[in-house]
Amino acid sequence: MRSDITRRAALALALGLLALPAHAQEAGTKPLRIGIIGAGKIGGTIGTLWVRAGHEVMFSSRHPEELKGLVEGLGARARAGTPAEAIRFGDAVFVAVPYKAYPQLGADHGEALRGKIVLDAGNATQARDGDLHAEVAANGIGATSAKFLAGARLVRAFNAANYRIFEANANRPAPRMAVPIAADDAAALELGGRLVADAGFDPVPVGMLKDADRFAMGSAGFGHNLSAPDLRAKLGLAP
Repeated sequence: MRSDITRRAALALALGLLALPAHAQEAGTKPLRIGIIGAGKIGGTIGTLWVRAGHEVMFSSRHPEELKGLVEGLGARARAGTPAEAIRFGDAVFVAVPYKAYPQLGADHGEALRGKIVLDAGNATQARDGDLHAEVAANGIGATSAKFLAGARLVRAFNAANYRIFEANANRPAPRMAVPIAADDAAALELGGRLVADAGFDPVPVGMLKDADRFAMGSAGFGHNLSAPDLRAKLGLAP
């Protein structure tokens, strides 16, 4: 009980830090190494934004040679590798694969992901993911991701809109587009918020992983292009 209270207190502190203006959050921070599992539309879009923000990014695929055009176009801070190499490379990892791949991802790389801060952008759809969609509906997206990526320090992020919306609105003039995030780990939440800000958006902490259902696909909090105050109001969060 005491450890849970301590964890919640630390999370509350992280929520407070993320309420600071982006320039206050980013002061004194250093570039990170980020490994991306899944270099498709969402992985490629957000990874490109991180490279442009000054981070080193390894995009990964089972066939990394197919990523040559992407990484060459982004310059020296971008590289390609396998998923295993991307996990080893990253101070943080971004998972951007179809949700049906999560069981195999956990089986193949779960041990390597244990203890890593992992931004989880996955969404489950009935047509594509079948029984996994039913499991998410029953248990919640945060709990289901935590089951398959057991031991990873998960942050739900970049799942609440289509990649085209992120691409079109990154680094827009104020008010910036808000991105909801949720995590059980305070340090993971803080780093996830920084990476959302570095990609050109305002992070809006929603709560713990169980609260990620509030902005999961199909929920009332999904699919919005709003400022941070408007998204907080939409989700019923304190201003």
